[in-house]
Amino acid sequence: MKIRYFDHAATTPVSEVVLKEMLPYFNREYGNASSMYSLGRSAKRALEEARNRVANAIGAKKHEIYFTSCGSESDNLAIKGVAYANREKGNHIITSKIEHPAVLNTCRTLEKQGFEVTYLNVDSNGFVDLEQLVGSIRKSTILITIMFANNEIGTIEPIQKIAEIAHNHHIIFHTDSVQAVGNVKINVEDYHIDLLSMSGHKLYAPKGIGALYVKEGIAFEKIQDGGHQEKDKRAGTENVAEIVGLGKAIEEIYGNYEQYNQHLLNLREQYIQQIEQLIPQAKLNGDRNKRLPGNANFSFPNMNGQELLLKLDEVGICASSGSACSTGSEAPSHVLTAIGLKPELAQGALRITFGKDNTVEDVNYLVNKIVQIIKK
Repeated sequence: MKIRYFDHAATTPVSEVVLKEMLPYFNREYGNASSMYSLGRSAKRALEEARNRVANAIGAKKHEIYFTSCGSESDNLAIKGVAYANREKGNHIITSKIEHPAVLNTCRTLEKQGFEVTYLNVDSNGFVDLEQLVGSIRKSTILITIMFANNEIGTIEPIQKIAEIAHNHHIIFHTDSVQAVGNVKINVEDYHIDLLSMSGHKLYAPKGIGALYVKEGIAFEKIQDGGHQEKDKRAGTENVAEIVGLGKAIEEIYGNYEQYNQHLLNLREQYIQQIEQLIPQAKLNGDRNKRLPGNANFSFPNMNGQELLLKLDEVGICASSGSACSTGSEAPSHVLTAIGLKPELAQGALRITFGKDNTVEDVNYLVNKIVQIIKK
């Protein structure tokens, strides 16, 4: 049975061109990038070339990029790092109720350490309440952290407006852009972003590699003790092969961005239109237009999302009901609850996220199987 994969928000396959570039650094170019001899210097050159590729993709400077193990570590390093470095200025942080667990749980940990956190409401489409944001700012506010785009419903937040509000009040602004990098053109200068988190496995690089952009001049502390790698901000021997993979993947995806973006948009629109026509009672979650190009999240009344996923799996379809990091939880999605969905609708959600290898034929097969299962 052919497997049809529609869960690219959870992870993407490593592309062939990325894998090819990585392979030498597993055996032939295996040096430690901190070593002084030629094998180590070769690894160091590859690491710095990847750093340059990541920086170029988001309009940053090379020295503003720090490599981490994943998006979650990047979020932790950004939020805790800024909080610890600025605790003498204040102890208040602002975030939203629909953030990824990497942000929400980091904020909850900081609350246990004496920091205060405001969790902003969102509207029915998932947009942050900007009036509440302004009203929540205090003299003690040191950080605003709002995701660029939501991982479940795909809504793209008004990042420039949020950054402007933050900077008008001399507050540092961080954005979890794990879902956005690769799917949205981001220039950190144009968006006035101070810190940005990303993850390789969302854009056809391997799992286990991420990066953090920190604008020059922003104070942040390391959260991991050890050696002096990554300009003494992230201890640990660098994973050169995967760093090379991230650099190649981000260069590749933005080098073909217009074509890639349009492909995802075409698949998404075909899927949404067919579902709305054939299952009129289905509810699209998230904003209709200001959403990630490959994301479509529908709630189906009187359906159990987990049962729907199992039925789809039986016919070779891989999808999800929400964040892969929350799989196994019996509670309704915190994102769908925050946008006001009743439990019965939240439990019947199906998230489809398209990728570069999906086809129109795949979409037709997907819709056909969803309709068959729901009719039964």
